[in-house]
Amino acid sequence: MQRNESGDLIGKAIEAAEAACREILAVYGTSFTVEQKEDRSPLTEADLRAHRAISAVLKATGLPILSEEGKAIPLPERQAWERYWLVDPLDGTKEFVKRNGEFTVNIALMGRDELPLGPLGSHRPLGGVIAVPVKDRVYFAWEGGGAHRQDKAATFAGKDAYDRASSAMRIPVPHQREAFTVVASRSHQSVETQAFIERMRKEHGAVETTSMGSALKICLVAEGAADVYPRYAPTMEWDTAAGHAIALEAGKDLVDVTTERSMRYNRQDLVNQWFIVQ
Repeated sequence: MQRNESGDLIGKAIEAAEAACREILAVYGTSFTVEQKEDRSPLTEADLRAHRAISAVLKATGLPILSEEGKAIPLPERQAWERYWLVDPLDGTKEFVKRNGEFTVNIALMGRDELPLGPLGSHRPLGGVIAVPVKDRVYFAWEGGGAHRQDKAATFAGKDAYDRASSAMRIPVPHQREAFTVVASRSHQSVETQAFIERMRKEHGAVETTSMGSALKICLVAEGAADVYPRYAPTMEWDTAAGHAIALEAGKDLVDVTTERSMRYNRQDLVNQWFIVQ
C-alpha cells in the first residue's frame, strides 16, 4: 500500500483514539457522576478524560483541533485552516450512561474542499477513526487507503495505519440479508424517520429496522450490515465526520438532504443538516 501523509496522520489518530478508550473504560466501571451541558445533554468524567488524552497525542501533529470545547473559535479563523482534526471524544454519552456499550471515540482528519468558502462549509473528511471501547474494535480509513475494521485492536498497539490495514478486515464485506435494512438512532427517533422507513417499505417490500447508538450506525452501513441510515434529528459535525470518511472509502456517502450532496463541514453553524448514509 502506497504511503501518504493522510495515512501517516490516521495512524496517529488511531493512537489517540485508543488512549481515549483506555480513559473511558477506566471510568465506565465506576459509579461516575453525570452533569448536564447547556443543551441539557449529559457530560461525564469520561468525556473530559478522553478529550485530554486525544489532545495530548494529536498535539504532536501540529494541526488544530475542533471539538465541542473549541466551538467558540471564530468562523474566519477556523475556515482558514488547511487541515484540522474534528473530534468527539465520547460519542453516545447517553449510551455510556446506560452502560449498553454503544458509544464511540470519533476522530476525523479534515481538509479544504474545492468549493468556495462560506457559511455552508469549507472542508471535507480526508480520513477517520471510530473506536469502540467495550469491543476493542477500531474502524479507520483515509483517502486512497480503503476502509477497515480491526478487532482486538489493542494487540496492535504501536503499529501504524499501514500495518494495521494489512491485518484488518477491508470493508464493506458481503452480508446475507433477506430484507432491506434501515438502521436508526436508539435515543433520537422522529416522525420523519418513521416516514422514511415507510417509503422504503413501498420501494423495497420487506424492510427490517435496527437501532443503534452513536456513530456505530454509520459503521453498520459502511460494513454492509445495513443498507441505509436516515438521520432526521440534530447532530453535530464531530458526530459524523469520522464516519463519513469511513463511509466514503467503503463506497458509500453521507448526503445532506437539503443540498442532496455530500455533507460539507466547518460551517458557520456546526449543527448538521439532516442526512442519509447509503
